[in-house]
Amino acid sequence: MNGAFSFVGFLTTLRMILVAFRYLVRRNLFGFDLNKAGTPQGNIKVPVFSPESLGIVVGIVFLAVVIVFLGVAIKLHCRFHSLTSICFMILLGFVDDVLDIPWRMKLVLPLVAALPLLMAYTGHTTIVIPKPLIPHIGFESLDLVFCTNSINVHAGINGLEVGQTVIIASAILIHNILQIVASTGNSEYQLAHLFSIHLIQPLFATSLALLSYNWYPSAIFVGDTYIYFAGILGHFSETLLIFFAPQVINFILSIPRIAGIIPCPRHRLPRFDPQTGLLTGTKNGTLVNFCLRRFGKMSEQSLCIVLLSIQ
Repeated sequence: MNGAFSFVGFLTTLRMILVAFRYLVRRNLFGFDLNKAGTPQGNIKVPVFSPESLGIVVGIVFLAVVIVFLGVAIKLHCRFHSLTSICFMILLGFVDDVLDIPWRMKLVLPLVAALPLLMAYTGHTTIVIPKPLIPHIGFESLDLVFCTNSINVHAGINGLEVGQTVIIASAILIHNILQIVASTGNSEYQLAHLFSIHLIQPLFATSLALLSYNWYPSAIFVGDTYIYFAGILGHFSETLLIFFAPQVINFILSIPRIAGIIPCPRHRLPRFDPQTGLLTGTKNGTLVNFCLRRFGKMSEQSLCIVLLSIQ
């Protein structure tokens, strides 16, 4: 039944994006693709919410699907604290789109959104570090609850933010199914993974609809509203930490600039050559720039395919 609800969410998202698209054109709300500056494509007005948040459509449809399913279909009212955190992240993402808050605040504000889930959560938050990494890290376990800004930081090209969400959601969905099949006789363990599926399937479906508009060349931008809530919820085992390996690597590369040790521009984008239409990596610490410097110049679409292949 959750799959049917998710499919309805997919169709609704496709429709609602078009409706919002028309309203944005009418209100003259738009943005420009920074990766195509200096070219005719860079002057195309891309409809967005104040200033770039059509991701709010996905957030609203996702919440509607999950709330209706949990509240009506299986009546899991005790799980609504997780949806409260997601609502907070959608709100904070929309505020960020409107006010364009500093990067350092983006690391602090998600703590507010995490409070409802932290207050209701009674399990452990410890993950086990993979054994090959223990000699290099120096400890065997780590407390980790959320990965709120992972999608936000690993971004900057058409299709990357939504594409990585779709891939991670697919991996989590498959992982949950395998765990349910393997855990015969442990009903509580199965219910935990089943609830995860109830959240992941609508996220996968609505994100897939968004990706159809956000793939290169992007007709819409997702804004911080989408990338905030897409990375909010999770108690991470070592398996899920592996799913987020590219985001972890990207964060490590970004630390010197986020911490202010090295000057950090507002947009750490690769350099675009309007003559060839190719992107060149800069020294701004991101996985996007690292791949360009490692593999050489490439088009934005090819770069996105490479990054999603790594994911």
